[in-house]
Amino acid sequence: MSKLLSCTACATTQRLHGIGSVSKIKRYSTQPESGNNSSKLPKPRLDYNSLVENIVFKSHNAFNRKISLPTGALQSIARLNADRKEIAGALDAKRHAQSSIGDHIKANFGDPEAKKVALEDAKFLKIEIAHLEEELASVEERLLTLSLAVPNDTHPSSPIGSEDAAIILSTHGSDPIPASSARDHVNIARSLGLLDLEAGATVTGSSWYYLTNEAALLEIALTNYAMSIAVAHGFTPVTTPDAVKLDIAKRCGFNPRDPLSGSPASQMYHLTQHPEAERESSYPELVLAGTAEIPLAGMFANKILLSEELPIKMAGLGRAFRAEAGARGADTRGLYRVHQFTKLELFAVTTEESSDEMMEELKQLQVKIFEGLGLTFRVLDMPTEELGASAYRKYDMEAWMPGRGSWGEISSTSNCTDYQSRRLHIRYREGSSEEHRSTTVSTRRRPLPFAHTLNGTAAAVPRLIVALMENGVRFDEVGNVVGLNLPNALRPFWVGMGSKREIVHWI
Repeated sequence: MSKLLSCTACATTQRLHGIGSVSKIKRYSTQPESGNNSSKLPKPRLDYNSLVENIVFKSHNAFNRKISLPTGALQSIARLNADRKEIAGALDAKRHAQSSIGDHIKANFGDPEAKKVALEDAKFLKIEIAHLEEELASVEERLLTLSLAVPNDTHPSSPIGSEDAAIILSTHGSDPIPASSARDHVNIARSLGLLDLEAGATVTGSSWYYLTNEAALLEIALTNYAMSIAVAHGFTPVTTPDAVKLDIAKRCGFNPRDPLSGSPASQMYHLTQHPEAERESSYPELVLAGTAEIPLAGMFANKILLSEELPIKMAGLGRAFRAEAGARGADTRGLYRVHQFTKLELFAVTTEESSDEMMEELKQLQVKIFEGLGLTFRVLDMPTEELGASAYRKYDMEAWMPGRGSWGEISSTSNCTDYQSRRLHIRYREGSSEEHRSTTVSTRRRPLPFAHTLNGTAAAVPRLIVALMENGVRFDEVGNVVGLNLPNALRPFWVGMGSKREIVHWI
C-alpha cells in the first residue's frame, strides 16, 4: 500500500514540473509582489470553467479591448485548471484513506505485524498529503495569477475599436457656441482671481492647484447640487476614506502600473508607512483612491446580502488622486487633467439580472444633473479599447468646452457585472429573510450568486468648472473678462451671497 501511494505522488510531481515556469508567469501577476499588501480577504473566486470553455471568445475579447495577455495564457489556464482538479481529487482520496487508517489499526490490534504496516502507511500518507497540498497551492496560485489578467466580458452592443469608434447615443442642450481662445478657462480664471496654479506648483508640483473666491464656492455648490439630486433619487449619501489598501484597489480593477505608458511610473500615490511598520510588515500598503468607487465597493467586501435589500444605491463624496495626470501627451492645461480633485461618485450593487436596468437608471440621473447645469453635452457608448479591465459596458458624457475647442469628458458610467464582486466576495442570497429561515439545509448549501456592481460620476468638479467657465464667461464691449453666468440650479447651494465682487450672474 505505501509503495503504491509513493509512486502516485512521484508521478504527479513529475507531470506538474512540466508546466510553464513560475517565474515566467509571475511577470504578469496582478497580485502584490512584496510587502504586506493583504486586505485579509479570501482569494478572488473566479469562474475557471467559463474561462476554459470559452478560450477563443476570451482571447478575442482581450484583443478587442487591447489588453495584452501572456502568450498562451488561456491555454495555460485550461491546463492548470485540469491539473488543479486532478490533484484535488488525489488529495481527497488520500485524506479519505488517512481517515480510515484508524479503523484499520483497530481491526489489526491483535496482529503486531499488520499494525506496524498500517502505522507505516499512515506515516507515508501524511507525507504525501503534505506534498499534494503544497503542489495544489502552487497550481492554484499560478492559475489565479493568470486568470486575474483576463478582462471582463463585453456587452454585445459595445462598438469594437479605439475611442474614435464611440457611438453617440444622444445630445443635450443648446447648439455648441463657436470655439474661441478667449474662452480658455485658465485665462478666465486668472482674470477673475479664481485659480492659482503657480502656488500649487510651488507647494506641491505641476498639475496641482488652488481654487479661490467664487471658484471655491462653485466646487461646494456643485457637490451639494449633485448630491441633492442623487439623494432625491434614493441614493444614500456617504463620505469615503481617501486612502485604501492596495489589495482592495487591485480587486476593483485598478492596476498601480500603466501598461500603455512604457514606464514603471505608478498610476497611484502610495503612502509610506513609518520605518518601524515597514520593517515589521505590520501594516498593509495603502494608496490614495483614484475614485470613491474603490472604497464604496470595499464597503461590501466579503458580505452576503439578501436580494430583497438590492439594489443598494450610494453617492460617495471623496477626493480622487491620479498620479498619471498628463500621461501619454494628454492635455494638461489648467484644470482639465489634474492630480487631485473632488468627485461625487454614484455606486450600485444589484442582482445579476438587473444590472443593465440599473445602468440606464444611472445614465438618466447623470443626464438630469448635467441638463440642470445648462451644459451642451453628448452621451457616448464607449468602444472596447476604452473599457479597461473591469467594465462590461461603459457610457461617457462629454461637454462642449469652447475654450479648449473640443468636447471633454465630464462623466462615465460602467457596469462591471461580477468582475469586482468575484474579487471582493460580494454575494447575495435570493429570496427574503423569511424565505431564508424556512429553506432546507441542502438549499442553503447551493452556491450563492455574485452581485453586480456599477459606478457612475455625478460630479467631477474641475471638469464641470471648465465647462461652466468656458460657456458662461461674460465679456465687456472691448472683450475683457468681467464675470460668469452660472445656472440658477446652483443658486440654492451658493454660500457666497452678498459678495462685493458681484461677478456671478444667475441665469
